[in-house]
Formats: sequence, C-alpha cells, structure tokens
Amino acid sequence: MIGMENRHFTRVLPEESKPPTFSSVAFEFATSIKPGDIRSLLGRELPGFALYDAEIYVAGEGTDYTNLPIESAPPMEVLLEERKASLEQLEKSSEEQEVKPPTMTTGGKDVVFIYQTHSSESFLPHLEGVSDPDRAFHSEVNVTMVGQKLAEELEKRGIGAIADQTDMIAKLNEAGLEYGSSYKMSREVVQTAMASNEHLAYFLDIHRDAHRREVTTVTINGKAYSRLFFVVGKAHKNYERNLAFAKELHALIQEKYPGLSRGVITKDKSEGNGIYNQDLSGNSLIVELGGVDNTMEENYRTAEALADVFSTYYWKAEKVAGEG
Repeated sequence: MIGMENRHFTRVLPEESKPPTFSSVAFEFATSIKPGDIRSLLGRELPGFALYDAEIYVAGEGTDYTNLPIESAPPMEVLLEERKASLEQLEKSSEEQEVKPPTMTTGGKDVVFIYQTHSSESFLPHLEGVSDPDRAFHSEVNVTMVGQKLAEELEKRGIGAIADQTDMIAKLNEAGLEYGSSYKMSREVVQTAMASNEHLAYFLDIHRDAHRREVTTVTINGKAYSRLFFVVGKAHKNYERNLAFAKELHALIQEKYPGLSRGVITKDKSEGNGIYNQDLSGNSLIVELGGVDNTMEENYRTAEALADVFSTYYWKAEKVAGEG
C-alpha cells in the first residue's frame, strides 16, 4: 500500500510479487470478494460452500480445497437418537504394536490432555443398520475411544496423559444448548483440567471427519490406517505457536508414516469457531482422525502412530528445554 504512494518501496518486494492496484483493493473492501479467488464469491451464493474457506498451510498427499475436513453439524434430535453399535470386528483383531519399556518418563505427571469437543462422532462400520453418514453418531462407540487409545499409547512411551470421557452432547442437552455451543462446553472442560493440573502442557481435541473412505484412508506397509488432519484456529493473537506445533508433527509423521497426514489447515471466525480453545495453550490442536467409513481398528492403528511420533516430538522438546 505504501508502494502505491512511493514506488521506491516496491523494490523490497519479491521479484514475483506485484503491489495491488487501487481498484482491486477498493473492490475487495467494498464487496468482500477477493479477485482471483472464486471461493470468496461462491461462498456467498452456494449453501455450505463457505466450509472451504479454510487456508491450506501444509498440503499432504492428495489434499486440495475439495477435500478439506468437514465439520458435522447435526440437529440435537439426531445426536440424541438411540442406535445399536458393535465392536465385534475390533474384538476379532486385537493387534497391538510392541513398544519397548520407555527409557524416559514424565515421572507420574500427566502432561497431555486429550478430549473430544464433538464426543459423539462415530463410525459407520460399528453402527448397526446405519448407512447415512449424517447419522454416524453414538453416545458410547465414538471418538472418545480413540482418545483413550491415544492416551494409553502415550503412557506406554513414558508420557503421562489424561483421556477425558465427557459426554459433551449430554452436557449440552442438560444445559439446553444446541450443537453450535460445543466449543463453549469443551472450553469449560479444558479450563477445569488446567486448573486442577499445572503440569498439563499439550491439548489435543480429537474429531472424526465427515469425508468418505477414499479420502480418509491410506495403506502403509500393507495395513490400512485412518488419515490425520491438523486444524489450527487463527482467530487469536498467539495462533503461530499452535501452527508451528502442527507443522512439526506433520513433518515427523510424513517422515515415518508417509501419507498418513493429510496436512495442516487454518481457520478464522469466518469458517467456524476460529479459536477452538487454542488460545488457552500454544500446544493445542484439533486432530481430525479418520472418517465416517473407517473402522476402530484403523483408528487405533493411527492412534499408535500418532503417539509414536508425538513421543519423538515431546522428548526432543524436553531435551531442548533442559539445555536451555
């Protein structure tokens, strides 16, 4: 903008960069439509298209603006419906990765808090008689089981973790609130945990994507895994720390489990809550794990992989902190 008044300032711009014209700046300011970005126009005209306004910070294999994570937004009556669920498939195949006893531990201190803002998000393979993705919800067989598995795997690696089991839907219903207030409810859960345990330093909110199997599944060494996606809210001033955290985890995952991470995206207030409780800690993320068609076996396999990578990140960070 300064370069529009004094051309000497444009010399510091990258060679491929050009200062905006006054007409384009004025047009965007007046209409909220960004020239060159058709999403800014279609988002106003097509219902639901604004979901794709999130920014891709790091794109994993196959990731583009057509397959970003989709947040479920069901009415409360759908969430409260009774459904039969089965874990028979999981019981038949209870493979677990062997983990050597940890050489380092957090000394009995819980440093990771795992919770689920949309706690009833479930998986179609375990819901009897349910084939509609929009009805993939259950009060018990859901993402809280994945959070529990992740905590157990972290513990195996010497990292103390708490897996919150709060039924957010029940709490919303008791308070007379709608699904849109989920983050308000989970914020209270996180704040209570922080107040009761000063050692908690990492906060992972586990979700389930609404995309189908072809988007949310990858085969690594002959085994099917549920893919991950990291979501960072940037509607607060300290989001860069969370973004750096997500970027590092993505890089470590790509190194050891190529294709497992779908990438990192950022969202502001125009794409939803925009904060996602991440203003409470610089080590806070949403982890979209799997989709409606993934099995709990695949989810658990990915939880093990995430714990494996997180432990590498955690002990490296602790070493640097100790040296500092």
